Amino acid sequence: MNAFTVIFLIVLSLSVAVEFWLAKRQARYVAGHRAQVPEAFVHAVSLQAHQKAADYTLAKGRLTDVDRIVSLVALLMLTVGGGVDVAFQAWANWVASPLWAGVAAVATVFLVLTFVELPSQIYQTFVIEEQFGFNKSSVRQFVKDQLLQGVLGAAIGLPLLALILWVMGGIGWSWWLWAWAILMSFSLLMSWLFPTLIAPLFNTFTPLADGSLKERIQGLLGRCGFASQGIFVMDGSKRSGHGNAYFTGLGNNKRIVFFDTLMASLEEEELEAVLAHELGHFKCKHTLKMLVATALMSLMGFALLGWLIDKPWFFQGLGVSQPSNAAALLLFMLVSSTFSFFMQPISAYCQRKFEFEADRFAAAHARAEKLVSGLVKLYEENASTLTPDPLYSAFHYSHPPAAIRIAHLQSQA
Repeated sequence: MNAFTVIFLIVLSLSVAVEFWLAKRQARYVAGHRAQVPEAFVHAVSLQAHQKAADYTLAKGRLTDVDRIVSLVALLMLTVGGGVDVAFQAWANWVASPLWAGVAAVATVFLVLTFVELPSQIYQTFVIEEQFGFNKSSVRQFVKDQLLQGVLGAAIGLPLLALILWVMGGIGWSWWLWAWAILMSFSLLMSWLFPTLIAPLFNTFTPLADGSLKERIQGLLGRCGFASQGIFVMDGSKRSGHGNAYFTGLGNNKRIVFFDTLMASLEEEELEAVLAHELGHFKCKHTLKMLVATALMSLMGFALLGWLIDKPWFFQGLGVSQPSNAAALLLFMLVSSTFSFFMQPISAYCQRKFEFEADRFAAAHARAEKLVSGLVKLYEENASTLTPDPLYSAFHYSHPPAAIRIAHLQSQA
């Protein structure tokens, strides 16, 4: 155990302790406000629906606590426990090429983590979601999704990993800049291809039928100056009762997507207002800002890895006896979230600010009161708690808490 091991364990202990403290606050706050609907929603949300949302939040919170413990144990076993070192030594003995041995070792570790997380996904889907009436997925559909995700992950991720490892070993000191450029180019390509190539592998996308809703939405798009490749309805109901809407893609490959569950829940004016909010993210350049922020953070990450890769204490401190490019990359991916944990509230704050801006845009291009009524229906039907703990939500929520967001929209109306 060297000094870096001690630093890692201290930071990890602090982050886990804060997570559990915040989770306890959230559970206590939600349970403490379970008996009464908040005044702002008393005429729109029933007590039964409010209590269902509280119970759903508490159930998911208990599972998250278990996940947190399992993830902590897995991370410690892989790093200071020597699991990563075992994987790399085993593949080095079986595969002559250092590059492909590294690819295999990294893939093995992520496969192990996938199986570690699988029981939680099964419990979330077939126990919690089932208990609260949201699960629409069959066992067959669940297995199919897992296999398809695994095949896609291997088909896309392994060649990308091999290319980055080749760059790390063959470019020289500037490898981290080239690796960053490759990763960002790949991310942009996937964002462009996702609507037409990847998403249809999982869901069916049907063009929105002609009628008053389509005319209303086309009018909104015209007012907002937004061009897309079409408006589609996705069969989200084959997996879940939760509703949503989003736009996806880049450049001339943008699509607007409504979940069929959302279509069944909201009126036409409410759907128009919800879409106006989503368009607000695009017109306010939130997508571009998030892309730039992600690019800068990943660039700093690669630069930091470029410095760490020559430091023996980095490998020794995380349980790896034989330094290698692949081991450095894997260790960095495993522990970076621990060290960046305390930056999470900054990211959450920026995302909530974007939500307020998108709401203001929606209020200017649609009826704010219809966005309010649509959001309240979604809060109720998705069993979203109306009473999150303020500190927990400040740390974790990418959207403003319901009461704050509704009050902001009402002021816009």
